[in-house]
Amino acid sequence: MGPLPTASPIGLHRVLSPPGVLPQAARRLDASPGLWPGETRLRVERLNLDAASYRQLHGKHHGDGAAVRGEVLEIIRTRGKMHNPVTGSGGMLVGVVEEGPAFPVGTRVATLVSLTLTPLVLTSTTWDGLSEQVPCDGHAILFERSVAAELPGDLPVPLALAVMDVCGAPALTDRVVRKHRDPVVAVLGAAGKSGSLSLAAARRAGARTVGVVLDEREAATVEGLADEVVVADARDAVALSGLGADVTVVCVDVPGCEHGAILATRDGGTVVFFSMATSFPAAALGAEGLGADVTMLIGNGYAPGHAELALTLLREEPAVRAAFEGRLR
Repeated sequence: MGPLPTASPIGLHRVLSPPGVLPQAARRLDASPGLWPGETRLRVERLNLDAASYRQLHGKHHGDGAAVRGEVLEIIRTRGKMHNPVTGSGGMLVGVVEEGPAFPVGTRVATLVSLTLTPLVLTSTTWDGLSEQVPCDGHAILFERSVAAELPGDLPVPLALAVMDVCGAPALTDRVVRKHRDPVVAVLGAAGKSGSLSLAAARRAGARTVGVVLDEREAATVEGLADEVVVADARDAVALSGLGADVTVVCVDVPGCEHGAILATRDGGTVVFFSMATSFPAAALGAEGLGADVTMLIGNGYAPGHAELALTLLREEPAVRAAFEGRLR
């Protein structure tokens, strides 16, 4: 008998096309249920589509839930993963371990890596296409280096999933804010999931916080988290000019907020882009054209301890929990 095939810890053996790319960049993955060495298979219970992807699909289909549902299922069927071809983003999922070394069988876990690189098959769903969370049945594959975490037992699954979907945002916000002394932190899209967590993390790290929201309804959501609330469209660069933030965190799930974020930030400050709707050419060229001396960071969805930090903020900050529960109603 010949040697066993070699499995890549990052999933290269699952890439069907094109050759030579990582699973996230692949057009199509092998999502068959048989396991390679080091892999773990989950029985999928629920997906959480990322906000930018869901907004794009909802807008494209003019709020027709059946059409949104149909396109999501077709993407998964043809690509072997949930990878929105327009936004380039996906989301994450909750499932129960069926087989593999990552966790004991029967453990309910949330994947902390994107659906854009997770082999996925759905066999059924009751989803109506009208929310970001997709109750479903199917299977998903974790690679040896895929990051996942056991779901906490004290929180409803939809709530825990929503928090863990964006847990990278407060972790990096905390890290960046602690490098400044008495900073002003502006969060664009402050009433959303990642926005509310980033506000809470910034305040706990010693910052004076400014929450930028679209309307008065959203303003009420962040009153308990922001020292100052600014009602403005984050796409209106002039409206945000002069905020003088040391750190600006962009959590808006629509395109066109790059220049506003740059103008909101003082020279020598930092802009952290967490939105999957960000155009990085627009950000880089916009800063150049404005003569803006700002450091721009791409929000990485992974940081050590990020899930624990986000769940702690949810448990201990009533305004954060209210913001999340309001979105899940």
